[in-house]
Amino acid sequence: MGLLRRLFSTGRAPTTRPVEAASPPRARVDLRLPEAGRQTIASQPVAVSGTTTFGRDGLAALVLRREVRQEAGYLEVMGTLQREPDNEADPFAVAVLVEADLVGYLPGHLARAMPLPASVTQAAPVQVFSEQLETGLRCEAWVWLGEGPPRWQWSAAKRPPLSPEAKEQARHQVSRRIVSDNLAAESGRSDLTRAGMVNGVHFLELVEPIKQLKREGRLDEALVLCHAAIEGAERERENREPAPWYTEQAAIVHRKLGQHDEEVAVLRRWLRACPVERRAGSRIQQRLTKLVGDEDTKGRP
Repeated sequence: MGLLRRLFSTGRAPTTRPVEAASPPRARVDLRLPEAGRQTIASQPVAVSGTTTFGRDGLAALVLRREVRQEAGYLEVMGTLQREPDNEADPFAVAVLVEADLVGYLPGHLARAMPLPASVTQAAPVQVFSEQLETGLRCEAWVWLGEGPPRWQWSAAKRPPLSPEAKEQARHQVSRRIVSDNLAAESGRSDLTRAGMVNGVHFLELVEPIKQLKREGRLDEALVLCHAAIEGAERERENREPAPWYTEQAAIVHRKLGQHDEEVAVLRRWLRACPVERRAGSRIQQRLTKLVGDEDTKGRP
């Protein structure tokens, strides 16, 4: 893989010594509904949550009823927003209904901000995309909560990625664009982004290659990319913990290779780079505790 040669053309292994830094505490969430009157809570189309779980059957029924074509299906229709105060998972949940069928929910943070009483329904434009995959029908939906006619991000001609492969490719392209834009910036962001690069590759660009190598069973190569990304994430952490995903993936690969000591070491490395107040309760700390026990982790990450 050319990416591997770019990363380690110097032949040196990553050796970063992270320094602990303070991080502000997280703010508590106010569970009260906002006062009525603030009707516009989003100026962009909102992706409907739960379209592949709670709303899957409703979307399938809608697509069948409207005779939407199986390949590259598209439908724009008026939907209804309705709060579900009896929802056991979230009493602030706002359901998105189309022709009385549940197609999903508003994201939690928007549902809480929505000035929608339980006894009132609200009309909202909804667009639905469908595609027949090998695993079955895949549908996703967006809802417009802003004022005036909807300004959709996607259309029948410009479709969103629906298959896992298309989504991964899109995420990779976004990562590369973010890195490119940050490098071109004239502010301090460009310097910080350069700090996150290893041999010309930014750690954000390594997510999809790591996933692909794991899928192909090339675990040793995936591990090389994981540790390269860990080094870059440590340098770009900006007074908070490094991105934990790469450490988690490295630990998973070490586990698959039967490398217990290496798995423990990479988890401890992340904890050393993490501000003390953010270690407890982290997934990294939990994984390490399962490996070595609670007593062995106290005071010695």
